[in-house]
Amino acid sequence: MEAKLPDKQYFRIGEVARLTALKASVLRFWETEFKELKPPKSRTGQRLYSKQDIELLLEIKRLLYAEKLTIEGARKRLKTSERSHKASPKASNETSDLLGLVKEVRQELEAIRRML
Repeated sequence: MEAKLPDKQYFRIGEVARLTALKASVLRFWETEFKELKPPKSRTGQRLYSKQDIELLLEIKRLLYAEKLTIEGARKRLKTSERSHKASPKASNETSDLLGLVKEVRQELEAIRRML
């Protein structure tokens, strides 16, 4: 799901929409729903997303679309994952490894289901 991002410091909303496969209106809406997502604006009023903002958007997208969480559920999950990242970076790496393994197993099971 993670896209290879160009080597730039900031991205405009159109670029982010293309990179994340989301509409610009969805990005603006998520800014109102997730306080962690506050891209600064240029002098002309254009939103300037950092790579961290894009990673956060991809995580929100995964939580809402892949895990089928509600916006409130995604907010809570982001809060708990933020706490666990601060608490233990080693545990965070182990968790991401486990999540990757679970994703692989899920994809394989979905492929088997499609064959049936």
